[in-house]
Amino acid sequence: MTKHNNYRRSELNASLSNEEISVDRTAATESLTDTLAKFTAYIGKRLPTDVKQKQAELRQKETNPMAIEIFDVMAENQEQADKLDRPSCQDTGVIQYFIQAGSGFPMLGELETILEGATRGATEIGPLRHNAVESFIEKNTGTNTGSKIPWLDWEILPGEDYAIIDVYMAGGGCTLPGASTVLMPGQGYEGVAEFVLDIMTSRGLNACPPLLVGVGVSTSAETAARLSKKAILKPVDARNPNEQAALLEDLLTDGINELGIGPQGLTGDNTVMGVNIESSARHPSTIGVAVSTGCWAHRRGRIKINADLSYEILSHEGVQL
Repeated sequence: MTKHNNYRRSELNASLSNEEISVDRTAATESLTDTLAKFTAYIGKRLPTDVKQKQAELRQKETNPMAIEIFDVMAENQEQADKLDRPSCQDTGVIQYFIQAGSGFPMLGELETILEGATRGATEIGPLRHNAVESFIEKNTGTNTGSKIPWLDWEILPGEDYAIIDVYMAGGGCTLPGASTVLMPGQGYEGVAEFVLDIMTSRGLNACPPLLVGVGVSTSAETAARLSKKAILKPVDARNPNEQAALLEDLLTDGINELGIGPQGLTGDNTVMGVNIESSARHPSTIGVAVSTGCWAHRRGRIKINADLSYEILSHEGVQL
């Protein structure tokens, strides 16, 4: 984890005129937009450190000759993407930002505009495939921006002055298995496991395994869906602090691997990189459950922006933007 400082805010004190303050904020906006554009483009080309390590681990555990060959091709693909400075998958997805922003973060009011500008910038820098199609109009915007795109998910941190931003590229294949439902309470957590396994059996092949599977458990379909997406933003080896939830993570990992889908669906011992569960308290009469998946090219990144607009990249090692 390296700390960088491309721009340091001027001290905005009473001696500055309104015009000087405006210029300072404009410069800060441009600087942060540039940083986030470069970071967004970067994650389309290089996988997070934990994902690369996990795939190397799975390759060593694999016994199926075809699967071993596929893991080797995946590693070579990453090397070539790095060498040629190109996206590691042609589908660079729809850009989604999951934001944890302190109430005292100095650029909080500008952050939505900054992230839209960062998406446009990353599209040119990457370059990223144009994936934003306006619903019902069926027209590609050509900028990866559009109605509510990039998608922004907000969480405010009271009293803090920094922002942590998770960038995620939601590709078509890895998004296809996504589903949510509400179970009767009598179905219990056995019903949760059955729902997840049914989704993986019917759609897991489409998502370019090995997958990171996120499971959300909550009251309703939409709250469970949000938690399932948050689950795939966690490290692949994350373990739920609740012992029962952690046990279910292990059981689902073993159960999905026993399906034998394997990397790229061509059979093998390892179909998933892991299963992460996120949950909330829920209504006693319902069990909302949802599934989200990340593909083998799990393009996500986490960056922390400090109050002085210096930044720390938390998901990738040795990064220079």
